[in-house]
Amino acid sequence: FTSVIASYGITFFLPQIVKGYGHSNFVTGLLTAIPYVIGVIGLVLWGHSSDRRNERRWHLIIASTVAAAGLALAGGLNIARVAHAAGGDELKVALIGCGGRGTGAAVNCLESCGNVKLIAVADAFENNARGSLERLRKNSDLAAKLDVPADRVFVGFDAYQKAIAAGPDIVLLCTPPGFRPIHYAAAIQAGKHVFMEKPCCVDAPGFRSLMETNKLADEKGLKVTVGLQRRHSKEYLDKVKEIQDGSLGELTMLRAYWNGTPVWIRNRQPNQTEMEYQMRNWYYFVWLCGDHIVEQHVHNLDVCNWVKGDHPVTANGMGSCHVRNNRGMGQTYDNHFVEFTYKDGTKLYSQCRQQPNTWQSVTQFVHGVKGVKEL
Repeated sequence: FTSVIASYGITFFLPQIVKGYGHSNFVTGLLTAIPYVIGVIGLVLWGHSSDRRNERRWHLIIASTVAAAGLALAGGLNIARVAHAAGGDELKVALIGCGGRGTGAAVNCLESCGNVKLIAVADAFENNARGSLERLRKNSDLAAKLDVPADRVFVGFDAYQKAIAAGPDIVLLCTPPGFRPIHYAAAIQAGKHVFMEKPCCVDAPGFRSLMETNKLADEKGLKVTVGLQRRHSKEYLDKVKEIQDGSLGELTMLRAYWNGTPVWIRNRQPNQTEMEYQMRNWYYFVWLCGDHIVEQHVHNLDVCNWVKGDHPVTANGMGSCHVRNNRGMGQTYDNHFVEFTYKDGTKLYSQCRQQPNTWQSVTQFVHGVKGVKEL
């Protein structure tokens, strides 16, 4: 039985493991043949040794032990490299939203494994789509993973639909978050796996849409992940587990901070429509951004909720646009303070600010009866 299982493992999975390291089909075939060539040579030499010594038992034991050790070592290979969305040889990706974060997400995705290829890009603005693709092409490590001809560079409000229809296995949703629920629903309805940047929505209607789409994704067996990267950091994973295992005892309070400096501002251009101006400056308009708490401070709040294993049930707070030199050009505040309360009465005190020449801190503190830990 074990010999048959080992044979099947080598026959079916060895080519996929080798291919998963980014080799061509031809090179994969050559490398996969090496164990068989060595096996034939070893079989002849080992059989000759057994005949010459007229000994069978130890030759069998040693050969079996070496084979078992080889299979055990093979089991340590990164099998994730050979997992594909539809069981094929290549994972095809479409990028929707080609700003700085979208381009960065595409780089992260293309660097993740060998068998991944970008096949389409989409953005409301042509200069964003073509500029992102140009930056990716300048990366010599990624050039071979780009297959985006001119007819798969999509521009306009319907560009996301065209990118989804271009045949990707997975779509990267990296537009301003006000569009996220619409794009997410379209991707899942089309049967695509999804990576979407945070935040996933900016208002209550968007949240309800998101929850309905999540149900559909589960029904279709599709995979969805969100750009809350702290959830995947070993440092955070270890610290959160320690706290949840009781290192601080009963939790008494949490504090969260994203106090930083102002973000970019893009000046109005001649003949620019109001819609284009707002989309170019999406961070300053609530319908596109959700404001600082939703768009950026969500990282810190998510860590606190993760530690607590729950979400707050009430919140009260304050905020204003106090020192920003573009005061009046948008709707978002440059400072907030919120007191959140969990259902067991535990408080989470939250600060976020985008003001120059002030105290800066991006972190979280967890207080318990046994001490305090910064995450």
